[in-house]
Amino acid sequence: MQVRQEIFDTYWQFAAMRQEVFFNKINNLPPPWTSDPIINTYKFCNAYRASDRVSQYLIKNVIYDDKRSQNQEEVILRILLFKIFNKIETWKYLESKIGDYIRLSNFDSNVYSDILQEAMNLGYVIYTSAYMSCASKEFGYDKKHQNHLALIDKMVVQDRVDNRIVKAKKFEDVFQIIQEYPLLGKFMAYQLATDINYSEIINFDENSFTIAGPGAERGINKCFVNTDGKTYTDLIHWMTENQEREFQRLGLNFQSLWGRPLQAIDCQNLFCEADKYCRAAFPELKSNRKKIKAKFTSTPQPIDYFYPPKWQINDKIQESLAQRLPQVELPNLQLLNNSDCQQLSLELDHLLKTTSEIPDNLSRQDKKHGQKTQSKKLKVLQNLDTQKSQQLCLF
Repeated sequence: MQVRQEIFDTYWQFAAMRQEVFFNKINNLPPPWTSDPIINTYKFCNAYRASDRVSQYLIKNVIYDDKRSQNQEEVILRILLFKIFNKIETWKYLESKIGDYIRLSNFDSNVYSDILQEAMNLGYVIYTSAYMSCASKEFGYDKKHQNHLALIDKMVVQDRVDNRIVKAKKFEDVFQIIQEYPLLGKFMAYQLATDINYSEIINFDENSFTIAGPGAERGINKCFVNTDGKTYTDLIHWMTENQEREFQRLGLNFQSLWGRPLQAIDCQNLFCEADKYCRAAFPELKSNRKKIKAKFTSTPQPIDYFYPPKWQINDKIQESLAQRLPQVELPNLQLLNNSDCQQLSLELDHLLKTTSEIPDNLSRQDKKHGQKTQSKKLKVLQNLDTQKSQQLCLF
């Protein structure tokens, strides 16, 4: 294999910086949580997929909520219904209109369709903007959401797909079962298989199977000049297996997820995020995506992090949270630009110096990036559009 060294190194540096931001936020450190101007400006997923806000809601509120049934058919229904739209507000809107928890006994594709149509008539967006879902009229309906609800009815109610899933011998078998259905391409099937694997319904090694989505393929093409015949899947597995060595080579202090290393799904996602990052850091690398669409905005609602209990890290999380700093009251950071954030950081410097438990990670990170990469980032920062993107969402 022949790597494009600066881009390949950026993949690992981005993973370390993004995870640093994750822990700095958890520890109640004041922003900016990184000195990197690109990460401060644009929205990026976490290094670990399960740490993202939507995945956290799925795990804690949709799958493991102790008020919900853990019957395998019920769990599969909830995961499919939540993930097809992949939007917390859509899930909450449905339950508010139903007046009850979503369950098989009240699942009616026509009723649910009318509720979502009502939401759209009010101007709400019911689908995530994170990825595009298939919009064909496979089940004969004119609207995308109608066909997706018909698909869920076909899978859960008519076919009892849960019986096949729980009998699967391999993680890949779960993916193949899901991919047999219309409206679900290979990327979506892999995402759904991973989400089901968060539950107690199945328990497969996440590293036993992976595929690259379109964004990951773009990231891989930027990181590698020549793959020596290795497939995208081979390269994701290689990154997963060699992560510790690469972090050590670059002198990066990567903070794992309380001892859990990056899994194949995480390394796959990181290729997608690295592709986005490189659009700003290395615009000379051409691809069919030139700009990063979503700007970073601070979300006021904190996340009470919770992971699948079978990972055995939730107790470690509680220990960490017990040691974090008291939360500092700050101005509305959504109204600040990067220059303001840097000034605010200077004004709060005395607070950081008086707390011996706060690691001096930011200055070390600057040195590790190298002057050449930082120069490019600073040039990009000067050209950043300060307009904030807006999207009408469900509330």
